[in-house]
Amino acid sequence: MAKTQSKKTTKSFEQTLWDTADKLRGTVESSEYKHVVLSLIFLKFVSDKFEERKQALVDEGQGDYVDMVEFYAMKNVFYLPPEARWSFIRKHAKQDDIALKIDTALSTIEKTNKSLRGALPDNYFSRLGIDVSKLAALIDSIDNIDTVEDREQDVVGRVYEYFLGKFAATEGKGGGEFYTPKCVVNLLAEMIEPFQGKIYDPCCGSGGMFVQSIKFVESHQGNQKDISIYGQEYTATTYKLAKMNLAIRGIAGNLGDVPADSFFKDQHPDLKADFIMANPPFNMDQWRASDELTDDPRWAGYEVPPTGNANYAWILHMIAKLSEHGTAGFVMANGSMSTNTKGEGAIRQKMVENDLVDCMIALPGQLFYTTQIPVCLWFLTKNKKAQTIPGHSDSNHRNREGETLFIDARNMGSMISRVHKELTPDDINHIARTYHAWRGEAKDGEYEDVPGFCKAVTLDDIKANDYVLTPGRYVGAAEIEDDGVPFEVKMAELSKMLYRQMDEGEKLDAVIRGSLEGLGYGE
Repeated sequence: MAKTQSKKTTKSFEQTLWDTADKLRGTVESSEYKHVVLSLIFLKFVSDKFEERKQALVDEGQGDYVDMVEFYAMKNVFYLPPEARWSFIRKHAKQDDIALKIDTALSTIEKTNKSLRGALPDNYFSRLGIDVSKLAALIDSIDNIDTVEDREQDVVGRVYEYFLGKFAATEGKGGGEFYTPKCVVNLLAEMIEPFQGKIYDPCCGSGGMFVQSIKFVESHQGNQKDISIYGQEYTATTYKLAKMNLAIRGIAGNLGDVPADSFFKDQHPDLKADFIMANPPFNMDQWRASDELTDDPRWAGYEVPPTGNANYAWILHMIAKLSEHGTAGFVMANGSMSTNTKGEGAIRQKMVENDLVDCMIALPGQLFYTTQIPVCLWFLTKNKKAQTIPGHSDSNHRNREGETLFIDARNMGSMISRVHKELTPDDINHIARTYHAWRGEAKDGEYEDVPGFCKAVTLDDIKANDYVLTPGRYVGAAEIEDDGVPFEVKMAELSKMLYRQMDEGEKLDAVIRGSLEGLGYGE
């Protein structure tokens, strides 16, 4: 009972905090104010962790060391000088120079802790000229978050995620650059099962794929230290968001030295990843000039991806980054499954012939806050031979060389608002179990084709379909259950119902006519 109450309180608090933050709109550009809010939440969190560690040192009789950085770093806690602590910010919240004090606090934290280099906003608050009273109200709201009280609930992580999702919904088109819907990220993680190894996201946004990977490992009794995180992000402000998002959850990751373009300034040139999860920008055009990257080793053995759409450049970049046993799962616009524009069909054909395509999933529409474009998930693997998964023998893979699984999930999901849909935990579980069963994982039972939902095919089947990878082509139509009622009986019943509705329609028309005449608008 107590647990339920706690959950309700947290949810309500998230909404209250959002409402307070939302008042900044109008004074701050919507694309900017997420940095204001999330920076303050970050400041509160690192400060609470600092105070907790400081108190622990005092309690252990080590009070003489409370101002030594090393005693905090050894526990993965950031040391904060007095002017960078939340208590200092809260005390001066209503003063005219509070924006400058927050900027100073963030700058001081970054200078004192090398791992946060380049992560925190630079002079954001002073530059934006935010109304002092609105900023003070926001600080009051954030002051109510007890970030260390309930570790299992991951209060800060939830608030952070809630805000990232809300910002994505509020910002419209641009928001998708930093946030992938949680249910899609969950599905990717559940499908590829990143138990241990190197995980890479070449366009990592706010780092959601990494957060979900860690959650997956923890939920399967694994250790966070069994996986290493590598990412890259082009947009400077989003790169900072990712660094803060990881720091706030105590996740160590290598996001490269600077925000940079994965095609032109690869931050991990020698990386071979065991798992890749990504949501690249959809249908990005003019990503290179016609004379650039034409002989790049990442396209070796394939046509050069066209300048007008980066989809296949992202796919080939990820293939080049996979280890010899690696698996990649990523989001693409549906067009990628069937396009034949400027060599894209030839690249797809070669990938199929190289037996890289493991599974294709068509997703329902309206999952993304930012686009109505239908999207799909691709799963590629470098190794379809039988594999033993260390520590998880019930997840061992069978040999599936020359086979590909197609899943049509377009009819799944539930509406969560007038315009947005979400995959439920049951949906995610059903899709992932289907893939795992097909992959031969003992824990998920025997695989069977289900008309209208899933179908395992051979490379010859794909060749016969001109290398088009759209699941709808393969899974066929769902079987319609025969209810045993003869056609004549059913037709008679339906006709009666239709006549009855037509009669009711006529009565309603008469009532409407009478009402209009009563108002002086008769014919």
